[in-house]
Amino acid sequence: MQKRPTTRSNNRPSPGSPRPRHTAPFRSKRPAIPAAGLHYNRSFLTREDRDQIIAWLGTIQPIWENKFSKHNPPPAGDTQRPLLRPTYWLGNWQFACLRYYMPPKGILNRCVKAEPFPPVLRRLVDKIEKTVRQMFRGEDLPKGWHFNTCLVNLYGSKIENGKKIDCARVGEHKDLEPGPVASISLGGRALFQFVSSHKHGDKSEVVVEQWLDDGSLQIFGGERWKSELFHRVQRVDDKSALDFPISVEGFETRRLNFTFRYVPDEHIVPYAKLSPEAREDVREYMEKLAENSSYFAAELRR
Repeated sequence: MQKRPTTRSNNRPSPGSPRPRHTAPFRSKRPAIPAAGLHYNRSFLTREDRDQIIAWLGTIQPIWENKFSKHNPPPAGDTQRPLLRPTYWLGNWQFACLRYYMPPKGILNRCVKAEPFPPVLRRLVDKIEKTVRQMFRGEDLPKGWHFNTCLVNLYGSKIENGKKIDCARVGEHKDLEPGPVASISLGGRALFQFVSSHKHGDKSEVVVEQWLDDGSLQIFGGERWKSELFHRVQRVDDKSALDFPISVEGFETRRLNFTFRYVPDEHIVPYAKLSPEAREDVREYMEKLAENSSYFAAELRR
């Protein structure tokens, strides 16, 4: 039986008590900022959902990726380096060394077809899509939009020379995939912020922030939140004892985030149809994934 993450804090329900159903607005650094295009449900996951996700997590093996490769070498003065955290992708895999999906120009040889969503995530995504379609219309919901990619991000501490280095954060960025974005959080709560390009000294201006709780759902979309502002994870609480069924060498996980996005289906290609250069750059990762995944093993045989 898979072990389930355990969390304990003063403001969490005691074991066996029902999870509260609560939808809360994003909290703003400024008063009375409208929250159109934002949605936060603090207790989206049921206990059954959570148990099924945890069981599925025990079947995957996240990997470490390097930022650069043979055909995408480091810029002058830079060096090869691993990403801040291990990752796993569903639907399509956007390898860092292929420079992710960055339309309008960065669309070819960027998105490698990957494993489909497991049943529990497929069911939850169908539910989330209904909420998204109620929230957004017109240009905010591109033609053909549906959640077909999921980035599973691990947040925690890197272990180097026996010491823990906290790297549970993500710098400010924009998700360039078209249409709304949704995410589900598990484990330690995370401080999520929308920031503008304006600076106060060397610090970005925080427009809106929200603590993302264990079991919560977050949705954002529209021009304001997707295009104008950046977003980041500033930090993750380390006050809870967690026991995820994921083992990644050199990393200790205390939070998982599932980020769902849309990539036009025609831009997702199987490994065999990548350019020769792209296939060479990611073959080592594909072989690593194939050690634990029959899907990726079959892709390599194609």
